[in-house]
Amino acid sequence: MNVLILGYGKMGKIISEIAEQRGHTIAAKINIENTHELQTIKPSEVDVAIEFSQPESAFGNISWCIERGIPVVSGTTGWLDKRVEVERLCKESNGTFFYASNFSVGVNIFFKVNEFLAQLMKDQSGYRVSMEEVHHTEKKDAPSGTAITLAEGVVGQIGRLKEWVLQNDQPIKDSQLPITAKRIDPAPGTHIIRYQSAIDDIEITHTAHSRRGFAEGAVLVGEWVKDKKGILSMDDFLSF
Repeated sequence: MNVLILGYGKMGKIISEIAEQRGHTIAAKINIENTHELQTIKPSEVDVAIEFSQPESAFGNISWCIERGIPVVSGTTGWLDKRVEVERLCKESNGTFFYASNFSVGVNIFFKVNEFLAQLMKDQSGYRVSMEEVHHTEKKDAPSGTAITLAEGVVGQIGRLKEWVLQNDQPIKDSQLPITAKRIDPAPGTHIIRYQSAIDDIEITHTAHSRRGFAEGAVLVGEWVKDKKGILSMDDFLSF
């Protein structure tokens, strides 16, 4: 499989390493310094693109792939205000777009545990729900894409919650799920959901030990998605 790497930072380098270890060829490694090289790439020579760039680059990278018929797997966060546009382009072009806020199998199991717990707690109004996420200082967006997915899972199950908000100095309303975002090196990613009451607390936590689980998941998804069409997610990949 010929893989185009879009975003050759720490994640891109690990993805490239894992892809080569699994017998794949890297068609090109594109980052902000060599974006002009995209013009020399022949789409027919790329089986899949794996995109882990920056929020300001993601929309352009993904659109470029879809317009050229290249299946694209994206894990970049912080750009999702344009996701509807990408999905529209994908449908119009009969393309392939796979997005996940986190490609770790463990995290995606955690997403389901989170939704199940929220469903159990939906009528327990004595519990106040909150979330905390911790990442390395190089992570630019806050809250993390994984935290947003977890928050959406909680809000979708608990009717009294209407939205999530990033915790700051403003008072939190009863209808809001507060997220505290911390940036501490060398943390690759920790997510905690807490249900607190006067009687007791319930807490679930996922802690990543390295970026490798995310990168390996992205390569496995790339292998799976290259012959498929449509807008796809980890639920499709894992058959949840």
